[in-house]
Amino acid sequence: MTTTAPTALGAPTAPGAGRPAQRKRRPGRTLLRSAPLLPAIVLLAVFLLGPVVSSLYGSLTDSSLSGASASNAEFVGLDNYTSLFSDPDFPKSVLLTLVFLVASALIGQNALGLGLAVLMQSSHKPVRVIVSTIVVTAWVLPEIVASFAAYAFFNDGGTLNTMLTGLGIPGVNWLYVFPMLCVILANIWRGTAFSMLVYTAALNDVPPEITEAAEVDGARGWQRFTLVTVPMIRRSISTNLMLTTLQTLSVFALIFVMTGGGPGTDSTTLPLLAYQEAFRFGELGFGTAIATILLLVGAVFGVLYIRALKPEVD
Repeated sequence: MTTTAPTALGAPTAPGAGRPAQRKRRPGRTLLRSAPLLPAIVLLAVFLLGPVVSSLYGSLTDSSLSGASASNAEFVGLDNYTSLFSDPDFPKSVLLTLVFLVASALIGQNALGLGLAVLMQSSHKPVRVIVSTIVVTAWVLPEIVASFAAYAFFNDGGTLNTMLTGLGIPGVNWLYVFPMLCVILANIWRGTAFSMLVYTAALNDVPPEITEAAEVDGARGWQRFTLVTVPMIRRSISTNLMLTTLQTLSVFALIFVMTGGGPGTDSTTLPLLAYQEAFRFGELGFGTAIATILLLVGAVFGVLYIRALKPEVD
């Protein structure tokens, strides 16, 4: 049984009363410790926050590539956004952008990348080397080269139709009949390697004794994967979802080279719509408003993923 030592007046001391009081951090000391971060903060403000603010202001003007507004743009407030939301092409572009994002990034790249990482973890080394080389090759290619390769594959007289004709199957003008499907598959082909590498590193960090303990408890392969492995790599999944989302939202060259946004507007995502309005029709302010909407869409997804990455608090 423990007793507290009496004080000079005979009263017992409260536990921990003899411990030194924790010093409060001084604001000056905190600022001094944060001083090394100041150059990075300044660079972020200049090269990231600066363009965002400039873009937001440009979307509130009637800036154009030619005419009086090219040299002396006037502030028009929310007129560009009012015209944008009344444009029949805008809702279609938003829908196509979300379809392209969900199908090619959230489902395609992540599911295929995780599947390849799991399969290669249990395969022999020669198989891992061959598969990883084939998958990573598409990722390391310059975007314009990969875009032309995808165009050559899906084109009316391209590789896919040549193979189908050799099998006695009539070819299809894929880029005209299924434009969104073609660009989705091309983006999955190009971006899966990044997800595969992220998930391979995450799976290698899972302690083998945990999965072995689950196996001893009677968990089968699929149960071990869904109930043990996936929760342990949850943060890697959230991080990869955020990175692939932001990368896919900015895809321009791939769609521009393969379909040009056509036929008509059947593959015109928000980046292509912003380009067309700003540089083909010369309405810089209107095109910048579309880019600002795209920025907000990316910010919404970013906030959701950052919240998912927060550590759980008991």
